[in-house]
Amino acid sequence: MSELVTGEAVALELRPARLPSRALAVLLDLVAAMAVYVAVTIVLVTSTASLDEAAQTALSIASFVLVLVGGPIAVETLSHGRSLGKMACGLRVVRDDGGPIRFRHALVRGLIGVIEILMTFGIVACIASFVSARGRRLGDVFAGTLVVRERIPVARTGFVPPPPPWLSGRFAELDLSAVPDGLWLAVRQYLTRMQQLDPQVGWSMAERLASDLAERTGAPVPHGVPPAAYLAAVVQERQAREARRAFGGEAARAATSAAPAPAGPVAAADAPAVDGAAAGFRPPAGAPGAGSEPSDGERPAAPVPPAVPAGERPRTGFVPPA
Repeated sequence: MSELVTGEAVALELRPARLPSRALAVLLDLVAAMAVYVAVTIVLVTSTASLDEAAQTALSIASFVLVLVGGPIAVETLSHGRSLGKMACGLRVVRDDGGPIRFRHALVRGLIGVIEILMTFGIVACIASFVSARGRRLGDVFAGTLVVRERIPVARTGFVPPPPPWLSGRFAELDLSAVPDGLWLAVRQYLTRMQQLDPQVGWSMAERLASDLAERTGAPVPHGVPPAAYLAAVVQERQAREARRAFGGEAARAATSAAPAPAGPVAAADAPAVDGAAAGFRPPAGAPGAGSEPSDGERPAAPVPPAVPAGERPRTGFVPPA
């Protein structure tokens, strides 16, 4: 990954294209340009047979310059850095700040490309790409451009563990409209990576996030609920509200059905010993509140959310980001 800084001081992480993919894209562009050049030459030869030799030579030189030099420049300008070969290989030419290229960038790249690609059979371009840290040829250096990859494999998103069954639906009345997107992102990242953290560090981080979330919602964390379990339950409630907003009540019930709530008080053998311990919801040894987990009689039964009619959408209090 290459970090580029835009004019607004925004860091962009782009993946520069490697030499094999760039060489393949250039080869495809040359094949297409040569095919067009041969077709134009045949048309000119048949239509200018009555002209003298000097005129035919001038027309052949003009057709060479227009097709093999002006053609790639025009294509890159109109397509904002995506020629035929680059489209096939998933590449794009961008400016040093990550923005789309303009005519002057394509012009400089095309003119220098005649020397380092056409006249030297690509040897100069290959050497420059090997020397450059981001694989840029001389045309990219003088034009202030960079060839990047557009097709990047999508990284697998982390799995957010579901809350314990006895917490499902318990936070249906929370007002989540004041929770910023940054806090949601921090909570989600913690839940997906808490198994990789040290137990003591993870517990303190969960307490801090739960405190921030409770401050935003205006309701304190229930007594005896582990902070990680509280975070997972609130995230599940938010996902259920989003699904209810987008698809109606059926999708919301499907979102919460992954962790069904028990009908009565949860027995000690059925409570977080299965879900909570495996997901890291129980406090580590020596952590504050390690022995304050609610007993069998203190765990309230999770209320079953009422059925939502197909044509009605209840007010959830969640405002999606702009």
